[in-house]
Amino acid sequence: MADFGGELETFRAEARDWLQQNFPAALRNDPAIQIAAMMGERPSEDAELWRRRIGEKGWGTPTWPRAYGGGGLSRAEARVLAEEMAAIGARNPIGGMGVMMLGPTLLEYGTEEQKQRHIPQIVKADLRWCQGYSEPGSGSDLASLQTRCEDMGDHWLINGQKIWTSGANLADWCFCLVRTDTAKKHEGISFVLIDMRTPGVETRPIRLINGASPFCETFFTDVKVPKENLVGRLNGGWTIAKRLLQFERENISASLGGGNPALGQTASVDVLAKRYVGLGEDGRLVDADLRSRLVTHQMEAKAFQLTTRRAALEAKLNQGPSAATSIMKYAGAKIAQDRTELAVEIMGGQGLGWEGDGFESTELSTVRAWLRSKANSIEGGTSEINLNVVSKRVLNLPDSK
Repeated sequence: MADFGGELETFRAEARDWLQQNFPAALRNDPAIQIAAMMGERPSEDAELWRRRIGEKGWGTPTWPRAYGGGGLSRAEARVLAEEMAAIGARNPIGGMGVMMLGPTLLEYGTEEQKQRHIPQIVKADLRWCQGYSEPGSGSDLASLQTRCEDMGDHWLINGQKIWTSGANLADWCFCLVRTDTAKKHEGISFVLIDMRTPGVETRPIRLINGASPFCETFFTDVKVPKENLVGRLNGGWTIAKRLLQFERENISASLGGGNPALGQTASVDVLAKRYVGLGEDGRLVDADLRSRLVTHQMEAKAFQLTTRRAALEAKLNQGPSAATSIMKYAGAKIAQDRTELAVEIMGGQGLGWEGDGFESTELSTVRAWLRSKANSIEGGTSEINLNVVSKRVLNLPDSK
């Protein structure tokens, strides 16, 4: 459909009518249920019904091709849909690494058979995906990875270990970087898809400082992978890996700017300040220094949100994100960490609780969000690595001697 006003208003009416008929009324009164389901907790019947309905419609991935189950909408139509969902408090339940990372990468590099097999399941969120990138000795220097993938004629044989594999203990599939040539570094890496139910795959959750265990160690011991699960050409995985990281950083940046609870976000700091610090007779926060820092933070956050929207539009016009996503990821991580630091400071003693009757649930969740936010500058590429990417690929600066 063309992006003309009249046709857009027709689509708006269609979207509004569909949402009224298909978005469960119970979810409108309790958005926390939707957030819990998005973060991997057991969904309610209504949350599960909403996921199925929007997945079958394809509107969870509104601009993806209809041929693979996506919505096939234009960018303008997708914006209208987002506006109508926001108007009734509906969150998009279709997400995760399948949507954020693998899906757009597979649409670009996958074979037609791979797209037909995996994209429809991603669109409906029928399966969960995890990312097999980092290793105990290969974090920032990811290209030094050592997980071996040997050609056994009719299949690949994989042995090695990954770490910080988000959600691996719950995942059905893993998109994984493996070494298929030991004589070369970057040019010896391939990109494969691994069924996590395959014999030889083992996951061990890692407990974090905020009490959660979203990350895992993942071990591959003589894991057999079908030949057709290789994405792209043999030893061409590094190019695909970099592209996927651009999609990851773009989506993480958008989540950080939008206040995603899964990435360590918390309540609006100005609301917290009014409650815990209080207002003077003039209607302003009584702490002038805090007031100044809050305003600075809110200005930075608003500018970041506007910039991410512009970058998203530019990325679609240019057929995907660029190395500039590293700038957005770096800025988004800092702003998110500043937000949680401010929230804990504002709460004072109530921002130091871990458990007990002396603390409200929102206070305890804010403490955990603050601890979780420490990972914002690590996941999706550390801030230091992102600055290197900006230096080399955006500013074209020479390597230091």
